[in-house]
Amino acid sequence: MRRITELVAILSLILGVSVLLVLAASILLPGIEVRQLAFFYLYTTINPWFQNYTVNSPEAVTAIVWDYRGLDTLFETSVFYLALIAGLALARGLFSETPQGSFNEKTHGLTTIVKTVTRVTAPMIIAVGASIGLHGHLTPGGGFQGGATIAVIPLVFIVVYSTLFLIARGVTSNKMLVLRSIGLLGIGFTSIAAFLIGLAIGRFAYVFQNMPKPGAVVGLPADINGALISGTLWFFNLFEMIAVAAGFTIAFIILLLAGRGGSGGR
Repeated sequence: MRRITELVAILSLILGVSVLLVLAASILLPGIEVRQLAFFYLYTTINPWFQNYTVNSPEAVTAIVWDYRGLDTLFETSVFYLALIAGLALARGLFSETPQGSFNEKTHGLTTIVKTVTRVTAPMIIAVGASIGLHGHLTPGGGFQGGATIAVIPLVFIVVYSTLFLIARGVTSNKMLVLRSIGLLGIGFTSIAAFLIGLAIGRFAYVFQNMPKPGAVVGLPADINGALISGTLWFFNLFEMIAVAAGFTIAFIILLLAGRGGSGGR
């Protein structure tokens, strides 16, 4: 009963603070006008009557992240990649081969009930993460959020089955680094796809171009057989999801296995 009371009190506090913030914003910040740049983004995100500038995506955040300011996002993704490389370099020498047969699923980890529930929920987590990532151009979400959701799986398996579980299944930092590199290469290729198409057909196109623009009529299709993909946005989210899921898995391996001297890099 005490825990229920504490939970109700915490939820009430959070709800009360949220209401106060909303009321304060409406009172202290009345009549704020949308800046012209923001208005242009919102007006052109999906606008069939403005084909020269539209992104053909109903999700304005994804349109801004991967189209209007795509180059910034590419640099941010590269920074994350370099941070992982630095982490692997610092952890080099801390890992050793795990002796064969050192992991026994029956004796390591939590109870059988927890393990069974984990096996059942793991595919669900993958499905949710994939949905968040691959529908990021349609609904709130995107490649980063979807990849981060999928990355929960290796963390849960480490907690439930022990730190040796991933190693016994062949999930190592080097393999995840390869997968992360594939994701980054996919992002890089997608960013120059329209430019390469323009070179092939002798037409002008920009790097990071999505839909056709004035003076650069090359662009990727907005849909495939009626399914909206918003040009490059779907592919950016796909490869970002792969890169982020692999990247966080690398981080988990480094943080959770380095302390026990397990095999993280081989």
